[in-house]
Amino acid sequence: MTVILLRHGVSTSNNARTLAGRSHGVELTDHGTEQARQVGQRLAGLPIARIVASPLLRCQRTISPLAAELGLEPVIDDRLAEVDYGDWTGRPIAELLGEPLWQVVQRHASAAVFPGGEGLAQVQARAVAALRDHDSALAELHGADVLWVACTHGDVIKSALADALGLHLDGFQRIVVEPASISVIRYTPTAPYVARMNDTGADLSALAPPSPRESDASGPVPGGEIGAGRKDG
Repeated sequence: MTVILLRHGVSTSNNARTLAGRSHGVELTDHGTEQARQVGQRLAGLPIARIVASPLLRCQRTISPLAAELGLEPVIDDRLAEVDYGDWTGRPIAELLGEPLWQVVQRHASAAVFPGGEGLAQVQARAVAALRDHDSALAELHGADVLWVACTHGDVIKSALADALGLHLDGFQRIVVEPASISVIRYTPTAPYVARMNDTGADLSALAPPSPRESDASGPVPGGEIGAGRKDG
C-alpha cells in the first residue's frame, strides 16, 4: 500500500509564528486555502482509495477540496493529530527559543517531552501505528496495491518519514516538510520505502499503483523523487 502524507496548508498560526499545537479554530490563511485547492487538483487524478485526516481544523480545510472532488468522506483519526505541546501551546516561537527544552527538541528529540503534553517518541509511535493500521485494513479490503492520503502535521509527518527511512528520531529535524507538501511512503511486507519527500511539484502520475507485471511488491514506487526545502513550525 502507498500512502501520500499531506501537510496542511499555511495557517494563521504559521504566519503569526506561534506554536499552534492543538489550539482550536486555527484556520488556513488565504494562501493556505489556495494551496489546498491546488493540491486537491494535483491529487484528484489519482486512484485514491481513502482519505484519512487529523481532527484539527487546518487539516480539515486542507483536505476538503480533494474529498469533494473524489466524493470521499474523510476518516478522522486522532492519532494523526498535531503534537500535544502542553504548556507550550500557543506561545510565540521566538519566546520558546530561549527554553532549555528547545535544544533537546532539536538535538535529542527522542528524549523531548513537552511540559503538560506528550513526548516526541509518543508522537512517532502513534503516527506510525495509525499509518500501518490503515495500510493493513486497505490491503485486506482491496487485496491489491492501492493509494491513500493522510492529511496531518509537520512533526507527525517527519516522525513517520524518519521511521520509514530507518533514521533515529533524534535526526528527524533534518527532514523538511513544508505546508501543503506531499511525502510518500510505500509499505511492503518486508520494509517501507520513501518515494517522495516535501514534494510541491506538479506531476504525480508516477504514484499510481503499477500493474502486477510492472511491479515487484517488495520494491519502491517507480519514479519516486526526493526533494528538500525549509521547515516551517
